Amino acid sequence: MKRRFKGIDVEVFPLGFGCMRFPTKGGKIDRETSTKMLRHAIDEGVNYVDTAFYYHDGESEEFVGEALKDGYRERVYLATKSPVYDLTDEITFEDRFNTQLERLQTDYVDFYLLHTLNHDLWNNKVLKYNVLESMRKAKEEGKIKYLGFSFHDDIDLFKEIVDSFDWDFCQIQLNYVDLKHQAGIEGLEYAYAKGMSCVIMEPLRGGRLVKGLPERVKAALPKSKSKVEVALDFLWDREEVALVLSGMSTPKQVEDNLRYAKRSSVGMLTAYERKALSKANDLWHTMPLVGCTGCAYCMPCPFGVNIPECFTAFNSTVYKGKRGAKEGYDTLDGKADLCRACGKCKPSCPQNIDIPEELKKVKETFSE
Repeated sequence: MKRRFKGIDVEVFPLGFGCMRFPTKGGKIDRETSTKMLRHAIDEGVNYVDTAFYYHDGESEEFVGEALKDGYRERVYLATKSPVYDLTDEITFEDRFNTQLERLQTDYVDFYLLHTLNHDLWNNKVLKYNVLESMRKAKEEGKIKYLGFSFHDDIDLFKEIVDSFDWDFCQIQLNYVDLKHQAGIEGLEYAYAKGMSCVIMEPLRGGRLVKGLPERVKAALPKSKSKVEVALDFLWDREEVALVLSGMSTPKQVEDNLRYAKRSSVGMLTAYERKALSKANDLWHTMPLVGCTGCAYCMPCPFGVNIPECFTAFNSTVYKGKRGAKEGYDTLDGKADLCRACGKCKPSCPQNIDIPEELKKVKETFSE
C-alpha cells in the first residue's frame, strides 16, 4: 500500500491531506471539526499534509501549525508553497518563507513548492528574482528538505521547468478527463523518466467528477465503485504517482478516502475499468464545458460576480438543459451580467480560462 517517491528516500501513504477545503463556520475554518479530521487521518496512516500561503484566505497554514501540535508534526511530511505571484524582488521570497515557518510553528518544511507556475510566473518572477537560488540556499540551510513546484500551464513549459533545475518532485493536476490538459499524462511520464515522482492534485476536478456528473459520463463508469473511488483508483494505478491529494471537507469524506487508499496499489485497475474510464473521458470531451475546478482563486470579483458558481450553472446546461440550469442560476447573487471585463481575474486562474469571455457566454445563455 505505501508508495515511494522516485529519487528520494521517502515513503508515503497513498492519500495526502489537502488543506484548502476544510469545513468552515462563519467564513473561518471550523477548527474543532477540522482538527479532528486531520488528526484522525494521520492516526490512520496519512503522512503527507499539503497547505499553501493563501489557502483559506491565509488561515490554513496557521491552523495546520496548531493542528499538528501534540506530536503530530513529527508524524508527517509537511508541504507548503511559496506564493510566487506575490514576489516583487529577491528579498520577498525569504520574507514570505519565514512567515510560513512562523505560521506552521516549525523550523523546516519537508516539501516546499513554487506555487501554480505558468509562463508569466516562471519568466517574470522565478527567473527574474533568482528564486531557484533562494530555494537552494534554504535547502542547504536545512529549512527545506525537498524542492518542487506545482504547475498550471502547457506541456512545453512543464518540460522546460523540469529540465531547468535539480527538482526532487513536482505537483500536477491530473484525473481521468484531464489526460491532455496542462502537463497531463505526457508530463507525468516525462517527470518520472527524469527521475522524479508526481504529487497529484484535482483528482476529482474540484468535485466536478462527483457532483452533477453528466448522466452519460456516469453511465460509462464501472458500477462496482463509487465515482470518487474509481477516480482515485485511476491515479493510484500509475507507478509515476507518489500520492494523491484530496481536499476533504467532511469526516465522511475522510473515512471514505482512507478506505479507498488502504486497498490501493499500482496496477490495480482491471481491463474493464480502464476501458470504462477511457469511454468516460471520450464522453466528457464531447461536452461544451468551461474547465473551472471551483478553486476560487479568481475571487473576489471587484464587481461582485460569483465566477465559480456562474460556471457551475453554465456547465450544468449539458445535463439539466438550459431551463433546468437557469433555475439554479436565477438564485445566484453575482450573475454574469455584472462582469465589466476588467480582466483582474484572468492572471489568477490556474486553468488559464479567459474568464470575461466565458462569462459573456454565460450571460448570453441565460438571457435567451
